[in-house]
Amino acid sequence: MSKVVAIMSMSLDGYVADPDDGVAEVFDWYVSSGDVEIRTGGSDPMTFTMSEPSAEHFDALTSRLGAVLTGRRTFDVAQGWGGNHAWGPAFVLTHHVPTGWPRPDSTVSFVTDGIESAVAQAKAAAAGRSVGVHGADTIQQCLNAGLLDELNIDLTAVLLGAGVRLFDHLAGTPAVLGTPTVIQGVGVTHLRYPVRGSAGRPVTDGSQ
Repeated sequence: MSKVVAIMSMSLDGYVADPDDGVAEVFDWYVSSGDVEIRTGGSDPMTFTMSEPSAEHFDALTSRLGAVLTGRRTFDVAQGWGGNHAWGPAFVLTHHVPTGWPRPDSTVSFVTDGIESAVAQAKAAAAGRSVGVHGADTIQQCLNAGLLDELNIDLTAVLLGAGVRLFDHLAGTPAVLGTPTVIQGVGVTHLRYPVRGSAGRPVTDGSQ
């Protein structure tokens, strides 16, 4: 059964981007924490250079994904990932489909009828694999709707002071999390929390 897993890099003071949507500081560990190369797929492939613990964590996490769910803000900042996300079919939660989309030969779809529909469509596309959720607002919506099974937070050694918070608009708190798995990288700590919903959903163990 598909799990819905949030994946975000975050500063120590809780921000995933600066006030101008810049993410260089919180994603610096992707390219400067070591010399192990990770090559992504998709239409806009990238090469990351990480420490060995981070590379093992990243590979284990992304290799179990079958689709990705994100919001319009992330889609715009990423310029649509060139039409094909490295993690599989991408579902973008939005009020309006952007001009020029959807595109031929693209695996990016747009969902305009809410978070429940977006999660359902992403799960169907993932075909039993996990759905990776990216973007602060989309993660918040999943948490508020009780649709998130796991939080994967890459906690970076930086204080931004202002910007886009990951946990800014939560409803139904306190939301109880399970015992985390902790992996120490270089300049980053990888945290994986099973999510227990505010309505008392059972804690999942985060395994595939």
